[in-house]
Amino acid sequence: MAFEARPIADAAELAEAAGIAGDALTCDPGEGAALVRRLAAPPPGRTWTALAVDGGVVMTSLSEKDPGAGHLDLLAVHPSARGEGRGRALVLAAEEWLRERGAREARWAGNPPCYAWPGIDVRYTAAACLAESLGYERYHVAWNMTADLGDGDLSVEDDLVRLEQAGVAVRAADGDERERVAAFVAGHWNERWAWEAANATGLHFAERDGEILAFAAWGARPSWFGPMGTAPAARGLGLGRVLLRRCLAEQRAAGQADAQIGWVGPLRFYSRAVGARAERVFWLYRRALA
Repeated sequence: MAFEARPIADAAELAEAAGIAGDALTCDPGEGAALVRRLAAPPPGRTWTALAVDGGVVMTSLSEKDPGAGHLDLLAVHPSARGEGRGRALVLAAEEWLRERGAREARWAGNPPCYAWPGIDVRYTAAACLAESLGYERYHVAWNMTADLGDGDLSVEDDLVRLEQAGVAVRAADGDERERVAAFVAGHWNERWAWEAANATGLHFAERDGEILAFAAWGARPSWFGPMGTAPAARGLGLGRVLLRRCLAEQRAAGQADAQIGWVGPLRFYSRAVGARAERVFWLYRRALA
């Protein structure tokens, strides 16, 4: 059976695609629709499209900073429509869209700062099989950690007293403070993290004498924690642990039972700070577009 993908033309069709994603992405319960909406509102400098067949959708993008590398951001086929070639047709259509815009490579990998996953979650095994059957090369591995929110201890009161005695204030960023924090993030790390900080659901920071020292965010990628960072001169004060716990407490208050800490580097820090465990594994794929 042949399927011809078509561009999603309006908000109603995008909402339909969001519904398909919600039903299809069983390893991300309750997040599919939010992921589609997030990918449909990317940062400046990104070109993207959503393509559909009956029962399936693919979202793909190019960033002006690396126009030779296209990204397959999201692929979802409704459970009732699988096994008939829709996924393959959607990937090939996405590749053609990328090729027409000058991309030399397609990556089944996250396109930060606005992404759904770092790569293919290994539990979506059918997607990994599809990638490999189309000639994609597995070139990297990334992982998340999971923090159980439940009724665990996320208190920071004693830390806040200690920090206050050292002249450090910790609070949520509201209004114009988000711009200040985003500028701090851009200056110490990069524009991708700055965009995530500015667009996060929750953003917390520490400062002393008007100088921002550290930040932590959650919800830039729906329901996940991150990014987070401390300026080199402020390391050793325990700010990361405090800001992490404040964010996770907000996520718990928002109704989350657990939080994904995305694209993790320092396993030991998160394990000790909140008992997080390494859990979700992602394979990153790529292939040349002839």
